[in-house]
Amino acid sequence: MDEKIYLDYAATTPVDSRVLDVMMPYFSASFGNPSSVHRYGQIAEAAIDSAREKVAAALNCRPDEIVFTSCGTESDNLALRGAALAMREKTGANWIITSKVEHHAVSKTAGQLEKHYGFQAEWLDVNEYGMVTPDAVEKAICDQTALVSVMYANNEIGTINPIKEIAEICRKNNILFHTDAVQAAAYLPVDVQILGVDLLSLGGHKLYGPKGVGALYVRKGAQILPSQTGGGQENGLRAGTQNVPYIVGFAEALRLAVEERQQRTAHVKPLCDRIIGTVLEMIPDSKLTGHIEYRLPNHASFAFKDVDGNLLLTLLDAAGFACSSGSACKTGNPEPSEVMLAIGLAREWGLGSLRVTLGMNTTPADVDSFLKALPVLVAQARKLATDKRG
Repeated sequence: MDEKIYLDYAATTPVDSRVLDVMMPYFSASFGNPSSVHRYGQIAEAAIDSAREKVAAALNCRPDEIVFTSCGTESDNLALRGAALAMREKTGANWIITSKVEHHAVSKTAGQLEKHYGFQAEWLDVNEYGMVTPDAVEKAICDQTALVSVMYANNEIGTINPIKEIAEICRKNNILFHTDAVQAAAYLPVDVQILGVDLLSLGGHKLYGPKGVGALYVRKGAQILPSQTGGGQENGLRAGTQNVPYIVGFAEALRLAVEERQQRTAHVKPLCDRIIGTVLEMIPDSKLTGHIEYRLPNHASFAFKDVDGNLLLTLLDAAGFACSSGSACKTGNPEPSEVMLAIGLAREWGLGSLRVTLGMNTTPADVDSFLKALPVLVAQARKLATDKRG
């Protein structure tokens, strides 16, 4: 794998060696169950308490407002299902407002609540950049709205949403507001007092922490029902023996992300800007997807006309580059992703999506190699598509 160039940091990141160092003792020497009364349990419980304080400091909230989960997806599930059910029980409200470009952890949960739990879901349109406008949220809110959920930054096209402004609208109308910040937290501020959100989801493996751990911020006073019942862990909101080493690692990864945010941004943004500028200049029939300014600093995403995105990924992988695409191949019937459709791309454009995301380990030489190879591979993919049609 050494010869491969990894350009898919939005999918997952390697575990930072500093994160791994703080995790290791809790796999062996300090292996106790944090719910046990004896000394082994006390040491594990203290580690979780310390991690909770560290996460709370990063988010500028109270430690008892942090619920540790198994991943960002579970955090989204707990937020939507828990808040919607609690709000309906409390007030009878049964409308959920979300957008057409959410991660499936949100969209499929909202869909299930609609199909099987009797809720009504309203799917907000986005503008050409994939952004949810505050005006769209304000127009959609009614007296039956139980919850609004809008992602902080889009995982597929990198667009950043005006979360603070949307939160102000929700607060004015006394409606709970959740944001999926899983993709955003590695590079964007996550101070929940400034953002004004009631619920915020995080995942460890997007910010150089381990896979299999996440967190949900729940503002004090916001009522949610647990989606996983059993013991009384996590203030009764998430039953199950806590994963001590992963929680410790997640907290350290988030601390480092907040502490080193400016440094990391200064590293990736010039490289990302170079990719965007060069691709648009060098490759015919190419366009940037997402907002040119309000986008994650490590995120470049494109659509290429008359290109099969999955084929392009295969060609890139064979050439030594790990990237991602927004198109999902369904049993020989590739279709543009929901995001490509939502931003209004025609099929001949939407199928040719490419996501390039950079990280701390990306070098200028990596970018040089990628930019040298990509125009040739896009041309090859176009020719193969033309030959197939012919």
